[in-house]
Amino acid sequence: MTRRPWNELQNPTSPAACLQPIGAWHPDGNAAGIAITSTGTRRVARPLSRRRRFRSRLPGSYWSPPFPHPGFTARPAELSSGEAARKVADDIVAQPGRIDVLVHAVGGFAGGKSVADTDDATLDKMLDLNYCSAFFMARAVLPHVRQQGGGRILAVASWQAVEPGAMVGAYSASKAALVALVRTIAVENAGRGISANTVLLPGTMDTPSNRAADPKADPLQWVQPAQVAALLVHLASEAGAQVTGAATPIYGRQV
Repeated sequence: MTRRPWNELQNPTSPAACLQPIGAWHPDGNAAGIAITSTGTRRVARPLSRRRRFRSRLPGSYWSPPFPHPGFTARPAELSSGEAARKVADDIVAQPGRIDVLVHAVGGFAGGKSVADTDDATLDKMLDLNYCSAFFMARAVLPHVRQQGGGRILAVASWQAVEPGAMVGAYSASKAALVALVRTIAVENAGRGISANTVLLPGTMDTPSNRAADPKADPLQWVQPAQVAALLVHLASEAGAQVTGAATPIYGRQV
């Protein structure tokens, strides 16, 4: 069985990418988090390039808050440049006053061709979505968490970062680069009260969109989103403060 990326079901006729809202979450009134969260599959059908700024064409409804909570604010943002990411971080710090946790879950998938047949546009898109956006966002957030004396940098990666397969070379390489980036952040910030970790997800998550796209599949074989959220919450908490530099798999039955 071919495992598919958890957040994207391959659509050979439309480049799959996703650009997610940013949320500043401060449920207790003084702790703030910045999260770039997944909104589903095939959200943006225009390739991203490092050589041009990306402007979202998503319908306004995609930017609505994913859940009703008085401490949560959703806002659209594009992360195709360091300048754009820095503005996102600075704007959020200007309101709650601090960033305690970055959860970076932006990602996209393209595959189906060997390395020899992969074109430059596909390579650029995978690096932009899966690596550059994380690099820009982490670089923008780190000065703030260093100044305040601690924080968490978390990223959602893929099992293919450590178990690459055929016909997904650009995707696997971009996810491996993400894991290496987060590990580097952990090493560079040891002793600063900053932990950095990645979560490795399997082929498919049990979401309504994935069930609709693959009605014959057995969703009991898929990972539950609540399990992923629980792991991220643990890594963001004080209980997980000493876990850093890790790439933690959460494969469920898709081992």
